[in-house]
Amino acid sequence: MDARLNYYGNGLAAKVLKHFYSVSKVLSDSTLPTAIQHLVEIRASQINGCGFCTDMHTKDAAHAGETSVRLNLVAAWREATVFTEAERAALELAEQGTRIADAAGGVTDEAWASAAKHFDEDQLVALISLIAVINSYNRINIINQEPAGSYQVGQFG
Repeated sequence: MDARLNYYGNGLAAKVLKHFYSVSKVLSDSTLPTAIQHLVEIRASQINGCGFCTDMHTKDAAHAGETSVRLNLVAAWREATVFTEAERAALELAEQGTRIADAAGGVTDEAWASAAKHFDEDQLVALISLIAVINSYNRINIINQEPAGSYQVGQFG
């Protein structure tokens, strides 16, 4: 499979992605725990069927010390015993925030209350923003049919 165009080599895309990378840097530097950031990126990418982002974020998470057991269970987090209550709240918010079109009413009050119980206001802002950003990256890569499997940790900076 080949990408429809060389998005990551395009000049206009480079200008667009410069702003995405800036937002991503702000979020990675936030107080939202790194492990939760990785889990959210992986889960949203799985839901959206973005192989490129799933490949990238699982490799980045493993590089950061995430275990293969936890990585293998992200898609089945509800049945898994390896995630904390805070991680579960973040994964639920990520799922509902990613599946807005599928869920009448969007994100439930219960999902929000659970997240608010575990995260302060800045962390909630980071979590909401991270969900929005990863969904945007997913859409870029899916529309362009960016192939998965060749990502190298640190490839984008």
